[in-house]
Amino acid sequence: MRKFSVVVIGGGLAGCECCFALAQAGAAVTLFEMKPERFSPAHVSPELAELVCSNSFRSDDPDSAVGVLKAEMRLLDSLCMAVAEKTRVPAGKALAVDRALFAAEMSRRIGEHPNITLLRREIRSLNALPGEDDAGEKAFAEADAVVIAAGPLASDALVYALQRYTGEEHLYFYDAIAPVVDGASVNTDIAFWGARYQPEDTDYLNCPLNEEEYSAFYQALVQGRTFQAREFEQEIHFEGCMPIEALAERGYKTLTFGPFKPVGFTDPHTGRRPYALLQLRAENINKSMFNLVGCQTKLAYSEQERIFRMIPGLERAEFVRFGSMHRNTFANAPKVLAKDLSLITAPHIFLAGQIAGVEGYVESAACGLWLGKFLAARAEGRFLSQPPPETALGALLGHLHAPAKRFQPSNVQFGLMPELGVRAGKANRKSLYAERAGRAFRAWLAQQGPEE
Repeated sequence: MRKFSVVVIGGGLAGCECCFALAQAGAAVTLFEMKPERFSPAHVSPELAELVCSNSFRSDDPDSAVGVLKAEMRLLDSLCMAVAEKTRVPAGKALAVDRALFAAEMSRRIGEHPNITLLRREIRSLNALPGEDDAGEKAFAEADAVVIAAGPLASDALVYALQRYTGEEHLYFYDAIAPVVDGASVNTDIAFWGARYQPEDTDYLNCPLNEEEYSAFYQALVQGRTFQAREFEQEIHFEGCMPIEALAERGYKTLTFGPFKPVGFTDPHTGRRPYALLQLRAENINKSMFNLVGCQTKLAYSEQERIFRMIPGLERAEFVRFGSMHRNTFANAPKVLAKDLSLITAPHIFLAGQIAGVEGYVESAACGLWLGKFLAARAEGRFLSQPPPETALGALLGHLHAPAKRFQPSNVQFGLMPELGVRAGKANRKSLYAERAGRAFRAWLAQQGPEE
């Protein structure tokens, strides 16, 4: 009897999760990844599951929305969560990883799975693989389903192919990446260790600024030369990843209430709270590289060197990676996707991850994981329902079908869930949402029955 066969396009977090879930269930999976044949503007490594925006999977607090989502993913045997735990680096209450080790381990587990065939090819058509490639042609010819998990930086050719089915144009927003600096180049006579309200913490380095230093930095930031969008593209920034210079344009003190917020810190050199403060988060286990937290930017590279070196402690900073700006493509999910994430106009084609309309590492992986589980259940003659909206995963998937005048991708958040229905103070509101989500998810999981 022929195995259920699936083609997955894109070896990012969503694609890897989808592949692994299907392969674990016994399906035959062909994964197409265009690297190293071709790289997107933000990718540099040939490894699968390369993290480009940050090395953090955000909060691990069980009472945070993303913490709840990660707990649900672990109950579904998430590959990303397992590898993240194996490659994690200290980051306070956040789950952060050594990005090189994470990508290498993800690549190893996908590459060694007996039910996954990895083909390094760019897909330019959703009907067939162009060129002389028997394995690729056969995979498409035999596929019971095609999953597009190419991420927000899908190639122009693939986006065009997708638009032929969706009929949508100009569905994109701009995203920005924060710079990374060499840890040895940070002046620790000025920068000090500590987390907010936790001076003994050694996961973050902190660069304090007095008002004069902040003012000079601010003026340089808002006047800095930036990457310019092409004439035919309108810049639409995702609110959760706003470029720091765009955020600064909202007002002089905006940064001091955001990424440069000094609350909870005391500069050990002065004994006083700084006027503003930039946190540097370790990028790897050895703490040899640091991410400038909240400094995602579209500044020109030369401007990044000049302006960020104005921050005390970064006077001689060596940049391992500059921040960058890139176009993110996503589908207008409420209009083009069915509830099972298939295209309404082509039910055999599914979208997963950020291209489907979710935002963030964890959310993308969760979307791919659910789709993999759903398709695996279909292959076995079972129907896997979506988790209820009271759960983090159910709320996230529900967002893809919520009516909206202008659909925008979203991170997981409690605001996507139904109201609690009881009066709750600000102090315990999150825990009540988390507790309800936990009960609902466990009940939903029990109703699905064992996987055969």
